[in-house]
Amino acid sequence: MSEGDNNSRQAIARELVERFHDYLAYERRLSPRTLSAYQGDIERFREWLRQADVSHPKEITQHHVRAYAAWRHRNGTTAKSLQRVLSSLRALFRFLIREGVTGINPAEGVRAPKIARRLPKSLDADQVNQLLTIRETDPLALRDRAMLELLYACGLRLAELVSLDVNDIPSEDNQLEVTGKGSKTRRIPLGRMARDAIDAWLKVRGDMAKEGETALFTGVRGSRISPRMVEKCVAERAVKQETNRHLTPHMLRHSFASHLLESSGDLRAVQELLGHADISTTQIYTHLDFQHLAQVYDKAHPRARRNKESDETPAEKENGK
Repeated sequence: MSEGDNNSRQAIARELVERFHDYLAYERRLSPRTLSAYQGDIERFREWLRQADVSHPKEITQHHVRAYAAWRHRNGTTAKSLQRVLSSLRALFRFLIREGVTGINPAEGVRAPKIARRLPKSLDADQVNQLLTIRETDPLALRDRAMLELLYACGLRLAELVSLDVNDIPSEDNQLEVTGKGSKTRRIPLGRMARDAIDAWLKVRGDMAKEGETALFTGVRGSRISPRMVEKCVAERAVKQETNRHLTPHMLRHSFASHLLESSGDLRAVQELLGHADISTTQIYTHLDFQHLAQVYDKAHPRARRNKESDETPAEKENGK
């Protein structure tokens, strides 16, 4: 079959695809990378329509789009990629409606499978204690301990930690006021261990900080410490303390949230302390808490052990004796 014959059987003609590409490039000003992704999505859809013997855009229904999405999913396309594919198709049909080629958008209302939310990684209480037991007394070690204590004791975001000034540390009531996302402020109790670590750092801070520097934490050159340097310090300190984990500042925030929720069960309080605008963001920690409880149950509850034993075959029981 010649290229001309093949194009004549296409439900969406090459000329329309080229016009759509120009629309995305010059009117919507999409990036080259996004343009390339959209182009690949449209070409695969056109080929699928050709094999399905669909010969005109007006013949394409929501059933076709759903069937195409299901076919892509069965063939290994992830939920996240399918979201982009459907976005490409919705944009295409909006363009075709504008051009008067068709009157409906069959991709509207078709949704990709939900993306599985990855549970945040966190440390257990023993790992946190191992990390925070820093015995060195040089200025860098005292600074690192104070940063780690604040990240864990207050559940701070990295940007919140870096932006702290010396004057932000309360002198009496031990309520730390933090400015978070959207310039929203919240107050967080400053625990005794964190307070002691900060006080120890403040005694030697003048040996590192430039004169007139307001930042609570500084680098070796005396200026406000950068987020990248905090990440590096946290990772290196995890190695020195032999926690056997690759550690990031955000993992300490996750540890703060999961340990607090595990002990209190008060989701609203954890939401306030983390500075989440929507409680649905905080609810991911209920999954972490349930995982922990399930592990405890499996290890300790007589019924759990009995169920595991009953699942064994007679041969497995015999081998286990």
